[in-house]
Amino acid sequence: MKEFLVETFAHHRTLIVFLHVISAVIWVGGMIAIRFATHQSLSLISDPKLRLERAAHTLKRLFAIVTPFVIVLIVTAVLMAVGLGFRAAAMDPMGNVIDEYAMSLYNTIHIKEAIWLIMALNLGAMMWRRAKAETALKEGNLEKAKEMLALIAQYMVPVNIVLGITAIFIGVVLRNAY
Repeated sequence: MKEFLVETFAHHRTLIVFLHVISAVIWVGGMIAIRFATHQSLSLISDPKLRLERAAHTLKRLFAIVTPFVIVLIVTAVLMAVGLGFRAAAMDPMGNVIDEYAMSLYNTIHIKEAIWLIMALNLGAMMWRRAKAETALKEGNLEKAKEMLALIAQYMVPVNIVLGITAIFIGVVLRNAY
């Protein structure tokens, strides 16, 4: 499997890096647009039920758009992590560190992967909360719908924005490290 990943990356390096970067941009950019543009516009809707319905619908559309890009991001991350040979440069086959600088880069890749994993888990939780809000709206329970959506807007999206920007920055650092 490792040989396949290394070979695939070697033959499609530019495409894989492009898909990785564009996926990150679309995911993080979509969250920024939702939080700082759409959220503000939705808050101007005076009818609470309509505001919540529009918010749930907007999030549903965002999640449908970004989900394929999240998958591409994860796949390309694995291809790059293996294909660039960070582990081989850092450790011998017995697991002994052979180069401290390469080891620090290898560890940094794990940090970046952990950030994207946390973001993906947070996205899954947001999708679950949004679905619960939609169900509550259908049942006429505006308070529960508001409770489900408020956490997404106030904390979950902003956390993913900060994590995403951090991961993108780490990617730039890694790109300039070799």
